[in-house]
Amino acid sequence: MTLEIYGHPFSSYTWKPLIALYEAGMAFEFRSLEQPDVQAEFGVLWPVGKFPLLVDNGVPIMESSIIIEHVAPNLVPTDRDAAREVRLLDRIFDNAVMTPTQAVVAEHLPFITETPDENRIARARAALDKIYPWLNERLAGRTWAAGDDFTMADCSGAPSLFYADWIQPIPEELGALREYRTRVLARPSVARTVDEARPYRHLFPLGAPDRD
Repeated sequence: MTLEIYGHPFSSYTWKPLIALYEAGMAFEFRSLEQPDVQAEFGVLWPVGKFPLLVDNGVPIMESSIIIEHVAPNLVPTDRDAAREVRLLDRIFDNAVMTPTQAVVAEHLPFITETPDENRIARARAALDKIYPWLNERLAGRTWAAGDDFTMADCSGAPSLFYADWIQPIPEELGALREYRTRVLARPSVARTVDEARPYRHLFPLGAPDRD
């Protein structure tokens, strides 16, 4: 299997399949969109322009969750109920955590807006404040997001909570969620992904905190 993955080292959605690939111990070539020639290749392969993109023996595969199921199918259980929980949390982390996090970031990107919309930022922060207690209750008593095993849900949970806590710190009283974030960031596949992205922290428009 010849694998190439197009993305940016600091992108949360690029982190998802990178974590899965490291978990699976698979060889691949990372095609960083920091490089103009790679951007041109990527534009031809996927005109929509959303990354990450996996190319498997010349076949483009889009969307981070689909890429994970392609390269590391063992990260989704075969049991129907267990698989539903993994896929549910994968979507929750993407849509209810990462989406409002990105909304706050976007308001501070000068090429998107010159003046941050404080109402949009407030709504996004409020959305995080709503999902944090739900996740705290859902993850209570679990080692990993969906139970005892590291799964695709953790590939989503790690990057989404990494950045969300920078935007809107998880309250101290939500111990299960805070402990999960610490635990998942210490996972070797996740820690490797975080470390590889350290040179790009200057790109974080709100200023990357001196932690993690």
